[in-house]
Amino acid sequence: MTEVWTDSSGPYEVVWLDSGGLRLGVVPRLGGRLLSLVHDGTELLWRNPALLDDRLHPVGGHRPEPTSGSMANWLNYGGDKTWPAPQGWSSPEEWAGPPDPVLDSGPYTAAFRVEHGAYAVVTLESGHDPRTGLRLRREIRLDAGAASYDLRLTAVNASSAPVRWALWNIAQYPGGGVVRVEVEPGSAEPVELAVGTAAPSWTSPAPGVVEIPAQDVVGKLGFPGATGRLTYTRGRHRITMEFDVRADASYPDGGSRAEVWMEHPLDRPLEHLGGLNPPDRIVECEALGPWEPLAPRAAASLGVRVRVETP
Repeated sequence: MTEVWTDSSGPYEVVWLDSGGLRLGVVPRLGGRLLSLVHDGTELLWRNPALLDDRLHPVGGHRPEPTSGSMANWLNYGGDKTWPAPQGWSSPEEWAGPPDPVLDSGPYTAAFRVEHGAYAVVTLESGHDPRTGLRLRREIRLDAGAASYDLRLTAVNASSAPVRWALWNIAQYPGGGVVRVEVEPGSAEPVELAVGTAAPSWTSPAPGVVEIPAQDVVGKLGFPGATGRLTYTRGRHRITMEFDVRADASYPDGGSRAEVWMEHPLDRPLEHLGGLNPPDRIVECEALGPWEPLAPRAAASLGVRVRVETP
């Protein structure tokens, strides 16, 4: 059966879910993040040890609070989170974060239910973000005995004017593994995005497959031809992310349906990226939804399934 319990012994509530196959730790206060994903005793998500301990409590006197400003101010807790795309700082049609005091570092409300031990659902909801007009909702479902979980991501236009955004889910993993992105045969090559030191190098070992090996770069690739399936293999674990793709829709970031970001520690911050100072070797696997024009009170959703295997 699936169990759910809360830990209120720290400065905020932590929600834990256990299916017998996976254990998940969620912190609503920290942008609705999933901050722990444990399989067979191994933590699979990257989490910043300078900010949080294994109980997902703050360490070293750190006091979480909503944060804004440049990338130099961003407190990267790690884990799995949802943002609006596209990211940028040149116009109101771009999400100028992180940091962001509402969607990234603001508190989310949380509710959970357990259905006769067969599965559990945790629903997280942000406040209204006046910059984007959005309210974000993250629904995490964990079935009994499963080594997978489902995300249902929703963006609601909580403003009085029409807006246009895409949903964007970001999972951070410890570096050192290999990402494999499935793409449509004959599709365009990956596009270089947000280059810090260099875009990651890649190979295509077979038609319909792009592989990005471990490497010390700070940069991102976007995949306009992604089919909605990518994997990250590190050590004895393989994490597969599957998500909805609409072939007839327009996507941000040069048409990217999926993105891969890599970073590693540097001697000095990257001033052209707002003072970003990578804390560790991190790999991000990112799923995007299409552009969605949203009238007031309208909503758009994206489904993501994450599966863990030890092949």
